[in-house]
Amino acid sequence: MTSTTGTTGTPGTYAPKPGAAPLPRMIAAQAALETKMLLRNGEQLLLTVVIPTLLLVLFSAVDIVDTGDGKAVDFLTPGVLALAVMSTAFTGQAIATGFERRYGVLKRLAASPLPRWGLMTAKTLSVLVTEVLQIALLTAIAFALGWSPHGNPFAVLLLLVLGTAAFSGLGLLMAGTLKAEATLAAANLVFLLLLVGGGVIVPLDKFPGAVESTLGLLPISALSDGLRDVLQDGAAMPWADLGILAVWSVLGLGAAARFFRWE
Repeated sequence: MTSTTGTTGTPGTYAPKPGAAPLPRMIAAQAALETKMLLRNGEQLLLTVVIPTLLLVLFSAVDIVDTGDGKAVDFLTPGVLALAVMSTAFTGQAIATGFERRYGVLKRLAASPLPRWGLMTAKTLSVLVTEVLQIALLTAIAFALGWSPHGNPFAVLLLLVLGTAAFSGLGLLMAGTLKAEATLAAANLVFLLLLVGGGVIVPLDKFPGAVESTLGLLPISALSDGLRDVLQDGAAMPWADLGILAVWSVLGLGAAARFFRWE
């Protein structure tokens, strides 16, 4: 930095010019930092990579759950992809952000020029980058197990983006309103419950009628069923599931933006 000051007290000239960086640059920098932190966390990798991979391999190789006609891997892969999205966007992000809030990291970020919605955007972008790596790995494993996908790639992409937005909003809402310990317990509990009752491994039609209808409104159910309709059955565009995910996205992100607390 260089400066010049006149004898009459003329303000100096500084280079580079002090002040906040442009907002897109701040969001990109924060997203890159969030991604590095996420990929370095062993517990996060267990949730985001190891558990979905083990479930896909185990349930594809062993006839434990009745998945109907066809190969087990064709039924399981869409559900495991949905689980991977939930584990990263909801469970992992909620726990990490909750402890960042507890240790005062978010309090310091609140004093920076980065707005609250900018932080949430950066965290969501970080989740998307991690999901690309997850989906690439799980897809390669599924193909090795004999997976035969069908359908419209654009519909798959739209489902994954809306699912990410929905789970990201809910994860940030939980992390921004509950204590870190409560977030840790609640996020893991929700993960386990939705693993069983979200159509990931066990088909929803195995549940009683009223329960099936209720579970079908959950974001994990809409994402797993939508992906299954496209990738297994070749559906063009699962509008009902997309609508459910869109509603959860608006509600989750809107509530997180409104009620998220920095400390």
